[in-house]
Amino acid sequence: MIDVTLIGTGGMLPLPNRFLSSSLIEYSGKSILIDCGEGTQVALSKGRHHIIKIDLILITHSHADHVTGLPGLLLSIGNAGRTEPIYIAVPKGQVKIINSLLIVCGFLPFEVRIVELPDKSYSFEKIGLNITTIPLNHHINCLGYSIELNLKPRFLPEKAKKLNIPVKLWRLLHNGESVEFENNKVTPDMVLGEKRDPIKISYVTDTRPTDKINEIVKDSDLFICEGMYGDDENKENAKSKKHMLFSEAAKIAKDSNVKELWLTHYSPSLTNPGEYLNYAIKIFENTVIGYDLMTKTINSNDN
Repeated sequence: MIDVTLIGTGGMLPLPNRFLSSSLIEYSGKSILIDCGEGTQVALSKGRHHIIKIDLILITHSHADHVTGLPGLLLSIGNAGRTEPIYIAVPKGQVKIINSLLIVCGFLPFEVRIVELPDKSYSFEKIGLNITTIPLNHHINCLGYSIELNLKPRFLPEKAKKLNIPVKLWRLLHNGESVEFENNKVTPDMVLGEKRDPIKISYVTDTRPTDKINEIVKDSDLFICEGMYGDDENKENAKSKKHMLFSEAAKIAKDSNVKELWLTHYSPSLTNPGEYLNYAIKIFENTVIGYDLMTKTINSNDN
């Protein structure tokens, strides 16, 4: 299972009751943090999350509201006793900015490994999850992220019992290995169910709608997307600042066949996002107004 938490839901600047946009993906005792604006470490502490478990920080882009919390977070992680390396993945051309921020950290008891990601769709693996980048349309190179957990086909004990396969061999077969039993070869397909869809979580912020977003977030169990502005009358403002409306996020969700949409990254002027929910749900009914420390567990039973 995967735990997903909106650490903060604000855009541009934090408010007294709203930290800057960031999300935490927790799986198998480790974590991936997406973005780290000012105050992220405070929000993580408020949610009682174990920052020492963060192995990877995915940066969407290096505007201040997405990266200026890095020094404080890394220092806090160091004070918590971590010694293993932490990876920070950034869009192309933004390594220098991150390195400049880290100058103020002084000594850290762990290595920070900064990885530059290409400005096209790219896939890699971390903490047992497959991560695919989504090129976005903002004022600087910006990336969204789609994170997938591949699920093994279910093991069918009744089939194994029918073949009289000893229980001690079941794990090997479930892991995809063939076994020899009583001079017969038993292959995994003989005791496994059908292929299962992966658990898929996608995160997109600071962009105009693009076809690439629809392509990569398709069939997500959870789609976290910016809703900088709620009212459709703000469309020209959204276009000029390269952000999205609630209705635009909802259209992507509908067209991409996602199961659930969480809105985030609200303009500071949007003090009560719930007032504009109807702009989204009339297009995509399963839209939720995200809020700080909102969390959800997605497990294989949902698939």
